[in-house]
Amino acid sequence: MIQSYITQNRILLSTENRDRPGIWLKVTAPTELEAQSLAEEFNLDEVDILSAMDREEKTRIEFQDENCMIVFDIPTIEVHHDRKIYNTIPMVIFLTPDDVLTICSEETSVLQSFENRRVKEFSTKKRLRFVYQIMMQTAMYYQECLKKIEKRRQELEERIGDSLEENDLISLHELESTLVYFATSLRENNNILSRLTRYKRLEQYEEDRDLLDDTIVETQQAIEMTQIYRDIIDGTEQLMSTIINNRLNNIMKILTSITIILSIPTLISGLYGMNVSGIPLATLASSFWVVCLIIVLICIVTMFILRKKDLL
Repeated sequence: MIQSYITQNRILLSTENRDRPGIWLKVTAPTELEAQSLAEEFNLDEVDILSAMDREEKTRIEFQDENCMIVFDIPTIEVHHDRKIYNTIPMVIFLTPDDVLTICSEETSVLQSFENRRVKEFSTKKRLRFVYQIMMQTAMYYQECLKKIEKRRQELEERIGDSLEENDLISLHELESTLVYFATSLRENNNILSRLTRYKRLEQYEEDRDLLDDTIVETQQAIEMTQIYRDIIDGTEQLMSTIINNRLNNIMKILTSITIILSIPTLISGLYGMNVSGIPLATLASSFWVVCLIIVLICIVTMFILRKKDLL
């Protein structure tokens, strides 16, 4: 799907006229026919356009004649086993002499923030600044996702003393895996931003450089948040594992104590069940009840000892 926008008087408008400069083409999940059409219209490589569909595409910056291609990673939400998890997908930006093309395999909140006019003072005609604003929104979206991940971790942590289950450990592991993906993508994005500060082929104004510096700061902050949350999740995961193991040990301890208590009547009844002479109390008429009373007394004493040692 291809959508065309242009800003006029600081208002983003949809347009069908691509002949005038300052157009933003938002391309979502392009087909081969759409990729071919865009390649011919903007003198681009069709393979580069379709590279946005490859989730394993590497982040990079390439110059092709008068065009510049920037590939970086953005967060996305996926559903696995009826649970929402975060991942990253590539976004490709083409900076042409007149226009800006953004290509992504799916709809993303990063670009929707521009469509919904949540980003102030942006213009599609200020191409490089617009690209930096997209990357700034990406860094902010990373931070928003990280805060949601931390909130989910806190919810799992609150359940530790109540109804902790193995599924909670699985959910925590999924959050940890997400942070690994985020950390990798954020480092790659930070490298892209650092390279943009050194390129002389891109004409940058003072406001552009200030915005790029702010974007680098926000990206580095997201990297630090990711590392902190990973460390916290590691500690929470170890705590959960320790509690589950401790509960299992308590259950095994109780079962062992019950086994010891039940072995007492089994042992005594086994001895008195032997067909030999000379067994104590064998001559008494009430020997059965006496033996039962002795068994009960021994079991009570054993239970008291186990209870005193906190084994029951």
